[in-house]
Amino acid sequence: MSINNKTFKTKLTKERVRSAWLFMLPMFIALSVVAIYPLFNTIRYSFTDARLGDLYNYNYVGFFNYETLLFYDSWWWVSVKNTFVFSIVSVSLETVLGVIFALILNNNIPARGIVRAAILIPWAIPTIVNAKMFQWMFNQQFGVFNEILIDLNLITEPIAFLAYPDSAMAAAIFVDVWKTTPFITLLTLAALQMIPAEIYESTRIDGVSPLRVFWKITLPLIKPTLVIAVIFRSLDALRVFDLLYVLTSNSRENASMSVYARQWLVDYMEVGQGSAASTLLFAFLTISTIIYLIVTKTNFDKQGVY
Repeated sequence: MSINNKTFKTKLTKERVRSAWLFMLPMFIALSVVAIYPLFNTIRYSFTDARLGDLYNYNYVGFFNYETLLFYDSWWWVSVKNTFVFSIVSVSLETVLGVIFALILNNNIPARGIVRAAILIPWAIPTIVNAKMFQWMFNQQFGVFNEILIDLNLITEPIAFLAYPDSAMAAAIFVDVWKTTPFITLLTLAALQMIPAEIYESTRIDGVSPLRVFWKITLPLIKPTLVIAVIFRSLDALRVFDLLYVLTSNSRENASMSVYARQWLVDYMEVGQGSAASTLLFAFLTISTIIYLIVTKTNFDKQGVY
């Protein structure tokens, strides 16, 4: 009887696995059409001298495009630096602020429901709309930020925030933090609400300080959710295009890797060079994600979270 039960369970497991693959088949087909095939084509074109005007007449040039990028094109390395500075600073600020806002919203504050709905408004506004809106707000002549700073006697004359590379990058980070902090807040708040209230009751009875409770209890319990949030945000930040493209008016000094790839693909019509840049960006995204997963997984294993 036990052998028959074991055989039945094995057969049932195989049928469930087969059914799962059948249900996922449409997704894999759609993914192949919209993602895998274009990625394969991009990698293929990166080894050619193809131009946008005639994609069917090209020659294979090996690693020439990659050699040009890595060893002879200083603009590429400027875009790499800009991308990583933007990503590290913006995601770090968003994570810290998102956790703080989530901790506040997790308490019984007045009009908590309204505040939760209002904090999602920046996230709901499209990035390109945010960029154009803040472009006007940072404007030297008409911008509201200059008006506020002058009224507060912090400056004596308007500042051209978007005219200089450092201040333009700072402005782009500010806009990105304003828009995407609600994303971290929302996910962190969901994780906080999954923590049983009894845990905090026992810590209050034992007289544990709130700061110690956060570091020893709350943070370890919400870390898996934070990892997912940071990975998603890092992937978005590393491939940033529209925000920097609009705010910095396609400036070379503030170009990201996506802006660089677009410049070669569209403006210069060099599909080979642009595809090589896009492929390297994809490699950066993949390697960064793997490293982050390995580091966080190791930390979680040491702490016993997983």
